[in-house]
Amino acid sequence: MALFFDSLWFDARLAALGLRRSDVAAALGLSGDDIGELWKDQRELTARDVRLLAALLGVTGAEIASRAGIATPVPQEPPQNTEQRLARIEAELGEIKRLLLTLTERGA
Repeated sequence: MALFFDSLWFDARLAALGLRRSDVAAALGLSGDDIGELWKDQRELTARDVRLLAALLGVTGAEIASRAGIATPVPQEPPQNTEQRLARIEAELGEIKRLLLTLTERGA
C-alpha cells in the first residue's frame, strides 16, 4: 500500500484511457480543486470514491486503495448471496452508465 497518493500512477492510468482529471471530478461529483487536493494527498477518498474510480479506471477497488495512500478504505468484498451480488452489480452498472453519459455529454 502506498504511503501517499500515487499521483504519477493515477495520471498515467488516466492518460492510457484518454481521460483527464476533470473526468475524475465529474465521476466523483467533486470540483477541480477537490481533485487537486486528492492528487496532493490533502483529501482522502471514501469507499464510494474508490469503487467509482475503480470502475472508471478499469481496475479493482483494492488497486485504487493501494495507490491512494494509507488512509484509503478498501471496499468491502462483494456479498456472497447471489441476489445481493446482482443488486450490487446492477447498482454499480447504473452508476457507470450515469458517469459515461456525463462524460459523453461533456465531450459533445
